[in-house]
Amino acid sequence: MSKATPTAKRSPAPHVADSQDMIRVHGARENNLKDVSVEIPKRRLTVFTGVSGSGKSSLVFDTIAAESQRLINETYSAFVQGFMPTQARPEVDVLEGLTTAIIVDQQRMGADPRSTVGTATDANAMLRILFSRLGKPHIGPPSAYSFNTASVRASGAITVQRGDKTKAEKATFERTGGMCTRCEGRGSVSDIDLAQLYDDSKSIAEGAFTIPGWKSDNVWTVGIYAESGFLDPNKPIRRYTKREMQDFLYRKPTKVKVNGVNLTYEGLIPKIQKSFLSKDKEAMQPHIRAFVERAVTFTTCPECDGTRLSEGARTSKIKRISIADACAMEIRDLAEWVRGLKEPSVAPLLTALQQTLDSFVEIGLGYLALERPAGTLSGGEAQRVKMIRQLGSSLTDVTYVFDEPTIGLHPHDIQRMNDLLLRLRDKGNTVLVVEHKPEMIAIADHVVDLGPGAGTAGGTVCFEGTVEGLRAGGTVTGRHLGDRAAVKKTVREPNGTLEIRSASANNLRDVDVDIPLGVLTVVTGVAGSGKSSLVHGSLPRQAADAGVVSVDQSPIRGSRRSNPATYTGLLDPIRKAFAKVNGVKPALFSANSEGACPTCNGAGVVYTDLAMMAGVASPCEECEGKRFQAAVLEYHLGGRDISEVLAMSVTEAEEFFGAGEAATPAAHRILGRLVDVGLGYLSLGQPLTTLSGGERQRLKLATHMAEKGGVYILDEPTAGLHLADVEQLLGLLDRLVDSGKSVIVVEHHQAVMAHADWIVDLGPGAGHDGGRIVYQGTPADLVAARSTLTGEHLAAYVGA
Repeated sequence: MSKATPTAKRSPAPHVADSQDMIRVHGARENNLKDVSVEIPKRRLTVFTGVSGSGKSSLVFDTIAAESQRLINETYSAFVQGFMPTQARPEVDVLEGLTTAIIVDQQRMGADPRSTVGTATDANAMLRILFSRLGKPHIGPPSAYSFNTASVRASGAITVQRGDKTKAEKATFERTGGMCTRCEGRGSVSDIDLAQLYDDSKSIAEGAFTIPGWKSDNVWTVGIYAESGFLDPNKPIRRYTKREMQDFLYRKPTKVKVNGVNLTYEGLIPKIQKSFLSKDKEAMQPHIRAFVERAVTFTTCPECDGTRLSEGARTSKIKRISIADACAMEIRDLAEWVRGLKEPSVAPLLTALQQTLDSFVEIGLGYLALERPAGTLSGGEAQRVKMIRQLGSSLTDVTYVFDEPTIGLHPHDIQRMNDLLLRLRDKGNTVLVVEHKPEMIAIADHVVDLGPGAGTAGGTVCFEGTVEGLRAGGTVTGRHLGDRAAVKKTVREPNGTLEIRSASANNLRDVDVDIPLGVLTVVTGVAGSGKSSLVHGSLPRQAADAGVVSVDQSPIRGSRRSNPATYTGLLDPIRKAFAKVNGVKPALFSANSEGACPTCNGAGVVYTDLAMMAGVASPCEECEGKRFQAAVLEYHLGGRDISEVLAMSVTEAEEFFGAGEAATPAAHRILGRLVDVGLGYLSLGQPLTTLSGGERQRLKLATHMAEKGGVYILDEPTAGLHLADVEQLLGLLDRLVDSGKSVIVVEHHQAVMAHADWIVDLGPGAGHDGGRIVYQGTPADLVAARSTLTGEHLAAYVGA
């Protein structure tokens, strides 16, 4: 019997599966990408950098993440896919090595008034179960503690058929909900200021209505009240009898005949509620939105005191705390209260709730309350709330995609965010981050730098490798990575002050502060310290006489038909200039009106719906993607037709409309503002849906610069801006101040702080640990004192 000859122990050959350690992208052409090819290491933290509009989001979100989600959707049956959003395959030749992508973006959470931090994260659902088990007195199931569930009670006869016999039986149905009946679970009640709707000294015939769009010749609005027969159209409204006033304001829908036409008459209040208040305020035209803000006031519901809950839900308590009290607590305090509950019968529930609440604290959102409306969260806060679901996840080998997770974070908070991202990576996940902040770029295992410019000047990979390689690489990002703004040696002298006294919005503690006018003031402090409460809650009222122009973080809205020309109002003077030179109507030069190509209705593309498969968009053969009728393109201005003008870049158009036959002062002014904010490379007709977050922010700023006002309030204008773009923003802020404006900026970026004339620092912490002024003075004195967290980080930034 032979024996095997012992051999030297050899290391096993690598398994073939181990070779799948890269996400390979070849020939990506989404938006402005120019045949981009990259290899991204799996189970590593990769940061994508580059100037705003260079193609970062096009590569990460529109190519890698979009294809991952599309492939996952294709695993479902055709029946299920019919109910899901359809996605076309991205413009890319090869995509290999993809894993399941979880996207954590900056999209604001739904602004539905019923949506809160608690409902968005399942914390409320767990609290409701907890109170339904332990609350005293016991009032019912979890639905009894839900402000989104109304109590319903019904009874009646039902017919039951058994075999050949039918029998009538009495049945009752009851569901206990926790909704406050007065405010219907909204926490506030609306009141309409009648003086904003009509002038009661006039009659309807004399034009009493002051509602936008309500004209005397419109039978659907004014006409129906004048001709209904319920009211005397020639009597001043203030002289109406009690019955007439009831019919005028509150009458229920009633069929009437006006001039031979059957119409439905209803009181003015319900008519206004349906036609104005039921719509999204942000989507309204500016003059309509201004009317709604004047006419409607929201006050705390007197019945539930803003808790949204019924009396039963408010009286049921655990250890003297009701569910309303629990939702009003700061989450870190609520976490401590839950930790003190020792009840074996609900132990798994307490553990799950504790983990969720601890995740809030860990991610830096312990200062929030569960009752906080989701629509009031900033983009950065909303993004971190979405992260909460991922922190305790047991999934590995997942691709997490983040869009600027440091937005809204003070330098002190960025380290905590870095630790969270590294923890996700260390669990074996691939983490892809689009980011501009040097503090986050520094922790990357791999960096992909896109550029070199924005728009058509970008879309190529300038660098791939380590952070050290990026610093030495000579790219725009590499050159600016070590940038440090110096503190101003001399600051501007204020020409007045804006006094704020006893400000107490949200967590502010009777704050008294004087904001200097005629200078650049930066309001800073850790996330949740009370900056927005001070600036947006108190300043506008105090500065009403000076004329306030407020540019917040709310996203700009727009469909594929919207573009920089339509959003900024630039298209109006352009259309009028074309019409004047050619002697035709301005409406011909709008792709959304009479001049639209009849085949594609002015979209430039024809969509083919393929049911559960991705629809196909192909260029319109009639207009060749130009969006206009052939006859319209026969008209010229300065030798160019309307489609050629919309294809121009902002810089080119500024020159075109600045002199010669095409000189149009109104258009030239708007284009000048777009150049001022660094958007000279955008084309006038580029769809808004293709713009990056930084580009949208600056487009919004350019639009607001047209407003007449003495005080500009900007909320984190550096959001989405590359290090190189921040320099341009500082130049713009200086020009605004030098032109006589007062500029107040809520900002965390140290370069903006260093550039300020005056700093107001709130803190020292977040939530109830903040809400106080911890410093006000010049940046130089703050750096010298290092008395606050902001002072310490600013001193480290400027190298003091």
